[in-house]
Amino acid sequence: MRSARLVDAELLDSVRTQVLAQPGEVTPARIAAAVHQSGRVLGTAGALAAVELITAELNGLGPLQSLAKDPDVTDIFVNGPGEVWLDRGHGLEGSGVEFASEEAVRSLAVRLVAAGGRRLDDSNPCVDVRLTGGYRVHAVLPPVSARGTLLSVRIRRERVFELGEFEHLGMVLPEQREVLEALVDRRVSYLVSGATGSGKTTLLSTLLGLSRPSERIVLVEDAAELNPAHGHVVGLEARHSNVEGSGAVDLADLVRQALRMRPDRLVVGECRGAEVRELLAALNTGHSGAGTIHANSAESVSARLAALGALAGLSPEATALQAASALGAVIHLDRAGGERRLRTIAAVSERGGTLRIEPALTRCLRTDRLEQGPGWLSLGRQLWGVGTDAMGSPARDAA
Repeated sequence: MRSARLVDAELLDSVRTQVLAQPGEVTPARIAAAVHQSGRVLGTAGALAAVELITAELNGLGPLQSLAKDPDVTDIFVNGPGEVWLDRGHGLEGSGVEFASEEAVRSLAVRLVAAGGRRLDDSNPCVDVRLTGGYRVHAVLPPVSARGTLLSVRIRRERVFELGEFEHLGMVLPEQREVLEALVDRRVSYLVSGATGSGKTTLLSTLLGLSRPSERIVLVEDAAELNPAHGHVVGLEARHSNVEGSGAVDLADLVRQALRMRPDRLVVGECRGAEVRELLAALNTGHSGAGTIHANSAESVSARLAALGALAGLSPEATALQAASALGAVIHLDRAGGERRLRTIAAVSERGGTLRIEPALTRCLRTDRLEQGPGWLSLGRQLWGVGTDAMGSPARDAA
């Protein structure tokens, strides 16, 4: 790329030194002035390209900035100077972007973490931060990383999908869409489960956008990623401790604060710790809610909740009773061949002190058809209040 060749190490060092030597915000105008004063004859197009690249180097994602501009890219992974991967929703693929050296990767990681108000060094080799612009950055330094500095960038896109778009893309089948819409309309509390990158946050944002306009949605997140298309949304974000080890505000604290904000829907972006106790308690006091959880299948959510409940000091029986009373459904996503798919919608119940998550509708990946499971009658009663014979098209089509 010609513009990349124009910005060699000498020009970058010269501009960086000149710009950073002056107090104030590093703006494109100041960078353009420094490029002009360098005396390098670049021409109008070359100067604009140089300003863009140097701005990315000083303020943005550096060599990764061009990848982040692609609206389809959701994740970028740097495994080494010459190994940069990205995800456009169809599985991981090579990007063709390279860093000059391992030092360049580490320098970018340190700068990005510092921009998020934290420190990345030998005493803090693993850091996760959220940056302005919708970037969530995770960095790991050696020797914790065995192969040099590792950098992961998740990009929050402002655009929110509609269920119709998911149906068009094949992520959701028409019968599944009808059930999802009924879950929201009947104010049934649910969890969206799946592996990392399966689309849990994206689907949850879409479902929250279906809430009635009169409802107040309160989001509780470790890092703000949800962006439902709804007119009344407020968000609370966890805060890590400072360098002195104080000032932390965790998700459990935020759930308790959210209850004082009169939410119609209380949402925990990701259930992964002791905050599950506060969430289940809240959903057992008349609040409707939702969240995401990491799990290999819908059925395995019961074991995952039991483990999280144990972190909060709850027995498996207490967790089962709380979860069965609080939750009505589990929506499980997976990735088959790099494609995101809504695999299972399951009903939640309790029997003999054991949490039961029984598939109601399961998508067969071989035939791409829906199969009814043992949870269908229970789920249908929650949504339509009648038996399967009168539940409408989902029951007939899935039979």
